[in-house]
Formats: sequence, structure tokens, C-alpha cells
Amino acid sequence: MSDQPSLLDHEDTVQLRAAWDRVLRGFESELPETAMTKFLRPLVPAGIEGRTAVFDAPGQFIAAWVRDKYVDVIEAALSEALGTSVRVEFRDQPRERPLPPAPDLEVVNRQPAIVDARPAFSPIERYRFDAFVIGQSNRLALAGAKAVASQPGTKYNPLFIYGGPGLGKTHLLHSIAHEIHRHDAQAHVVYMTGQQFAEEFIHSVQTNRVDHFRKLQRGVSVWLLDDVQFIAGKERTQEEFFHTFNWLQGFGKQIVLTSDKPPKDLLLMDERLRSRFEAGLVADVQMPDTETRCAILQSKAAQEGIPLEHEVAMFLATSVFANVRILEGLLTKVAAHASLEGEPITLALAEEIVEKYYRNVTTVKPSFDQIVETVARHLQIPASEIRGVSRKAPIAHARHVAVYVTREITGDSWKHIGALFGNRDHTSMMHGYKKIRELMNRDKDLNASVRLLMSDLFPEV
Repeated sequence: MSDQPSLLDHEDTVQLRAAWDRVLRGFESELPETAMTKFLRPLVPAGIEGRTAVFDAPGQFIAAWVRDKYVDVIEAALSEALGTSVRVEFRDQPRERPLPPAPDLEVVNRQPAIVDARPAFSPIERYRFDAFVIGQSNRLALAGAKAVASQPGTKYNPLFIYGGPGLGKTHLLHSIAHEIHRHDAQAHVVYMTGQQFAEEFIHSVQTNRVDHFRKLQRGVSVWLLDDVQFIAGKERTQEEFFHTFNWLQGFGKQIVLTSDKPPKDLLLMDERLRSRFEAGLVADVQMPDTETRCAILQSKAAQEGIPLEHEVAMFLATSVFANVRILEGLLTKVAAHASLEGEPITLALAEEIVEKYYRNVTTVKPSFDQIVETVARHLQIPASEIRGVSRKAPIAHARHVAVYVTREITGDSWKHIGALFGNRDHTSMMHGYKKIRELMNRDKDLNASVRLLMSDLFPEV
């Protein structure tokens, strides 16, 4: 018989609920009230299985949203409250929820009236443009987001932002909403996820209220849709999405979409939608380099009032090569442990936290030799030639790709990269990097090839 605690152990459940109450009280001063009310307070502690705390969530959307946005913060705070390290899992326990009454949607002079039928969207307070740390990995996406926020519906419509989880896509959507509301407090901005769109549409079909659903979607000024990939493969949902997209765009309403992949890689998405996604600006956000990760940690620490020395921030940024969400969770863990011990955040503490919590979950940054070997394998050019002095076109191209990948992954200075390539001048390294970046912007096949190469070196965290 297993000696692990189970969901039937009443004492563990009581302990978990008490710890969760303490965590919620602590979150009240740190997290937006909207997030607390809509997502965190509805979670119900179900019990503990081994080292996993299980929570019941009222529906797939809430479970997925909390898992995506706050799991690291919850795990850190709950571990501290329980006095032992735990993981957190969320179970989908759907509850019935009535739809609001359908409003009348009038069209005057072929312009859609703004219908305030959906609860007002309150963007997360800390997700603003001035809190978004800019780097080479997100520069185009940030520029696009600022452009549509300043002139919604007139430029880059749609704006399509793609990249892996935790890299700032949701931050940009909320920043757009903040900026639009700053200029026009009456602007009807709607934010939802692809999963939420699919669930609400299915519910409207089941309850024979599709017309009501359409009125809610189309009576908006700005439509922000996060994680659009969740509608891929859902034939009827995609059909409804297609008509909503066309309706909004036809009336000049701004559409901003995010996804984990570029449109061309959404293989289960209707071809008509993919072509429309690519009609505007398509911008990516990539894994931040070392300097950007350090800046993200320092920015987050400043926002939270956490004293963090540059030396410690740089150690964390160098040791944990991960997305923004994991970096924020890392900072939370370090700060929580320092607070628990009543000590300042030191380099020794940072080393202890990285070793204890991140040794097995974070991919180690590949070495220069690994990068060159991977480029050599992908492009079928000997690694010795890439490191060598030959200027033959295929070899020079492979060398430029290796320079680009080295800079993107390591974030090292041009002088240091030049030294790695046999003490070459830093200007030649900059030239090689710029050449590949420009080629990738024009050549989709090269773009895909380089991204595949980089994913082999560093699988998504």
C-alpha cells in the first residue's frame, strides 16, 4: 500500500485550504482585483497527491488561464505557506453559467453600433508598454503593437504576433488596451482567448443563441484574441470565426491576434483564415537574450520593490535560459526564500535556488561548439570550414548563419563572438548577423530552416 497522501486524507485537505487562504490574502495586494475575482478565488482546493496540490477550476478556460499565467507564482507562494515544495495541478470542473441578455445591435449608415453587452475588459495594470522590456527578440512586435494602439483600424489590420509561451504576447495585448483607453475611454475593447471563443460559441449553439453570440463579438471597437491556435481543427468554430473576422475588418475595426506559431505553420487552420492572418503585419517574439533577461529581472524587481543587485540578476539571467514567465517565477522564488530567512538576496542564495528548483527544468544554454556543429549538420558544411577562413559562398553563408544563431542564443558581445570565430573583427560579425536577418525577412524557407536549427539547439521551455 502506498504511503503517499491522497485526496481522501481530510487532514491534508484542511491544511491545503488553510494554506490557500493565506496565499490569497497575500495575493490581494499584489495582483489585479479582476484576476483575483474571475480566476483565483473560484479555484477550490481539492487535496494533495504526493507533492502535488490539486485544485478544481470552474471550466476549461479558467483552468487553462491560471495554468498559463500564474502557475509559477502559485507554486512558490503555496510551497512557502505549506512549508514544503509542491507542484500545482488544475482539474476542469465546469459549472453552468447563464449568458447575459442579448442586446439589440443597430446598424446606422452601415456602421456597427458599439454594444456594451460583454463585461468591460480591465487590462492587467502592470501590463503596459512602459513596463515591456524591449530587446532584439521582440522589437518588431512591440513597434507593431504601438502602431495599432495609436491608430487602431488604420494600420496593420490585422496585427498577428506569434512566439512561444511566456514571451510577452499577452503583455502586448493588454498594453494595446491600456493605450487605446488612455486616448479614448469609451472605446469598446474586447479581449478573449481562442479557447474562450470556441467554448462560448459551442455554448451558444447548444442553447440556440448563436445570434446573441454574434452580437457580442461584433459590437466592438478593438478585438484582441489571444492564442488563436486553439480554434484550429474546429471546423464550425473556424467558420464562425471567419465571418466575425470579415465583419469586423470590413467595418475598419482593429484586430490583433496572437499564436504560438506563424500563420503558415497553423496546419489545421482553415486556409482562408491563414491568408487573412498574413494580410497584415506578422511579427514574432523570440526567447530573450542574456542582457534582455537580466533587464527583465531588474524591471520586475523594481516593480515589486525587491532589492536585486545587478550581479545577482546577471547570474540568474545567465543560469536560467528561459521565457519571461519562468524568469518572473524564479524571481518570486528567490524573493520568497530571502523573506522567509529574513536575509537579503545574495549570490549564494540565487545559486541555491537555481540548483534546487531549476537544474532539471531549464535547458542549459548550448555552447559555441554545439552551435557550430548543429549549423554544420543542418547545412552540410564541415564545422572546420565554418571556423576557417574560406570565403566560398556556401561556407560564408553557413558561417553567417552560425554568427546569427550564436548572437541570438548567447547574446554575447560582437567582440566576444569575433574571438570565437578565430579573432575576426567585430564589424564582420555584425555584417554576417545583419545579412542573415535581412535574408530571413525575405526568404520564408531560410527563416523556417534557421528556426528549426535553433529549436534543435534549444527546445522550447
